[in-house]
Amino acid sequence: MVSIIIPVFNEESTLNDLIPYLQNAIKDKNAELLLIDGGSSDNTIQICKELGATIYTSPLKGRASQMNYGAEKCSGDILYFLHADSLPPQNFIDDILENINEDYIAGCYRLAFKPELPLLKLYAWFTKFDNDLFRFGDQSLFVTRKAFEKIGGFDHKLKVMEDQQIVVDLKKEGKFKIVNNSIITSSRKYMKVGVLKLQLVFTIIVIFYYLGVSQKVMADFYAKQVQ
Repeated sequence: MVSIIIPVFNEESTLNDLIPYLQNAIKDKNAELLLIDGGSSDNTIQICKELGATIYTSPLKGRASQMNYGAEKCSGDILYFLHADSLPPQNFIDDILENINEDYIAGCYRLAFKPELPLLKLYAWFTKFDNDLFRFGDQSLFVTRKAFEKIGGFDHKLKVMEDQQIVVDLKKEGKFKIVNNSIITSSRKYMKVGVLKLQLVFTIIVIFYYLGVSQKVMADFYAKQVQ
C-alpha cells in the first residue's frame, strides 16, 4: 500500500482542488490518503471532513513532526509525502511502484510551477539534476517505510530544511530516483513576495543551514522576509 501523507496548516484555499484530484488518482489503487493538521485556525479540518478525507491533528506543530505523525498513523509500506499546494501527475502511484520495484528506496519528481513565470521555469529546470542543493519539499518524496524508519524519519528539530536533510540521509541507505516527470506546485509565494526576492531568501537559508546557523535564526529570517 502507498500512503499519501500531507501536512496542512491553514490550507483551506487549496483543499477543494487537491483532495478530489488525489481521491480520483488513487481510485481502484492500493493507496490511502491522510492529511495531518498542525493546528489550523481556518476551515481546513472541516473541508477535509466534508470531502471525506481522513485527517488527524498532530500533537506537535511543524511540518517535520506532522509528517512523522502521519507515518505513525498510516498503514502503507510505501510513504508518499506531498505538500498541500502541489499536484503530482495523475499516474503518480504507478510511477512510485515502478521505481520501488527497480530497487530505489526513495525518490521525487522534477518541479514545475503554475503560473509558470519565466524565472521560475529556469529554477525548475535545475531540479532535474541529482544534486542535493536542488531538492525541495515541493518536489514531494516517496520512500519505503523500511528506509524511512531506519533513518528515524524527518528530523523534528528542523523547522526549515527538513525536506532536504532527509534526502541526504536516505541517499546513504540506497538508490534515490528523480522521476522523469514534473509535479506542479503553486507560484503563490513567489507572486506574493517576488520571484527574485524569495529565491534569494531560499538561497540564503541553504547557506545558513550548511554553515550551522541555528534553526531559530533561519526560521525568524524566513518569517520576516515573507510576511
